[in-house]
Amino acid sequence: MAKKGNRVQVILECTEHKASGQPGTSRYITTKNKKNTPDRIELKKFNPVLKKMTVHKEIK
Repeated sequence: MAKKGNRVQVILECTEHKASGQPGTSRYITTKNKKNTPDRIELKKFNPVLKKMTVHKEIK
């Protein structure tokens, strides 16, 4: 059976990592409720390459 409802899977990508020029990326997969938060989300997550908490934005 397929899941139904407003909850969708989203990918979060680090904003500071792209600007730093270092190889690789920091990405997290999470879910959000499309009805409650229709706009793109931003969360502070740990970036293991930069070894600090950075802002991750939703892509796609």
